[in-house]
Amino acid sequence: MTIAHPIARAWLTTGGRAGQTTAAQNYDEFADDAEITAIIAANPFSALGVEMPHRAPESVGRAFADCLPDAVARLAAAKEQGHYAESDDVAVLYRITAPDGATAYGVWTMVETGQISTSAEEPGLVIRNEDVFIEKVRERVALAQAVGHLLSPVLLLQTARGADLHAALAEAIAEAGDAAANDTDAAGRVHEIWPLGPGEARDRVLALAGGGELVVADGNHRSLAAQTAGLPRFLAVVTTPESVAIQPYNRLVSELGIAPEELITRLTAAGATVTPVTGTPEVPASGGTVNLYTRAGAWTVTLPTAGTGSVVENLDHALVERRVLGDALGLDPGDKRITYVGGDYPAAWLRGEVDAGRAELAVLIAPVTVDDFVAVNLARLKMPRKSTWFTPKARAGLVAVDIAPEA
Repeated sequence: MTIAHPIARAWLTTGGRAGQTTAAQNYDEFADDAEITAIIAANPFSALGVEMPHRAPESVGRAFADCLPDAVARLAAAKEQGHYAESDDVAVLYRITAPDGATAYGVWTMVETGQISTSAEEPGLVIRNEDVFIEKVRERVALAQAVGHLLSPVLLLQTARGADLHAALAEAIAEAGDAAANDTDAAGRVHEIWPLGPGEARDRVLALAGGGELVVADGNHRSLAAQTAGLPRFLAVVTTPESVAIQPYNRLVSELGIAPEELITRLTAAGATVTPVTGTPEVPASGGTVNLYTRAGAWTVTLPTAGTGSVVENLDHALVERRVLGDALGLDPGDKRITYVGGDYPAAWLRGEVDAGRAELAVLIAPVTVDDFVAVNLARLKMPRKSTWFTPKARAGLVAVDIAPEA
């Protein structure tokens, strides 16, 4: 029994043509919307032009919903001009090779939406583990309904049969010949894809990919959008524990509303241990403390824990959300003054945003450990919002899926 299935009608990128490429970072990997606009300007056929139509140069300032017809037109134009090629009844093999030679494997597939589980009481083999921002989910639903396609996959971690899947993918790719297309991301990683049609090799890969518990490593909003939209299956890349790592996920606050010194006073009064940083604050090497950076100074902070709370309640990200953002600053996690900054942006970039006056506070948080991530998922608890930045991420726009044949 497997919950991973072939894609009925896939559109595979044909690779870069005349300097243009459909592939891009996923829509939610950016800390600055201007970066999205710049990418669309340079690559009009980028998947970002479809997924974030309100960030296209000619649409900045318009509402997302008002720009959906533009998204439809952009995808249609990309197909008509040969930037995608149709490939039916396939799974798609995926390899990512880093500049240092590190290799990640995955398979693009359609996974049963009805298998998504968000609690111990809810049966299912796909474990979603993180709270979401409902407005982002609504946007993903509206986009899927408008364009009739999925361009960004949910990244799923095969926990039960990861080693076997890793070996099977490596073997299948070795036998597949030249890649159908490839793309190089900003970090120099090469992304390659191979369509895999009916046969024993595909059956084996899909049986391993969908034959055990799958944890959402990236794409909690996309998976919930599939449920909300009533899609029977959603687009996923199933990968292996050997293929990924967890990087830091930090925060910027654009406006504090109080002086930095008052923030420190409030944290101290609430039981935090606060120590001034004399050098340059970086992301902590391990959990237990966080670093706060402002133009008035920097501090290392040990936040008071929940005592007998669950493993989730005492994660650094949960403590920051509760003690710093909530109690001390009075901010809800979804407040527009908070920017969640993934591991592609180093501590120096966050400090630079503060130094330039575009933010008033940077919160530097150690990455969640794999052990903690697994413990939370086995307990069927939810991770704090934006707390796990898995790398490498599956690239959007390599494989687009027509959702009509999946119904």
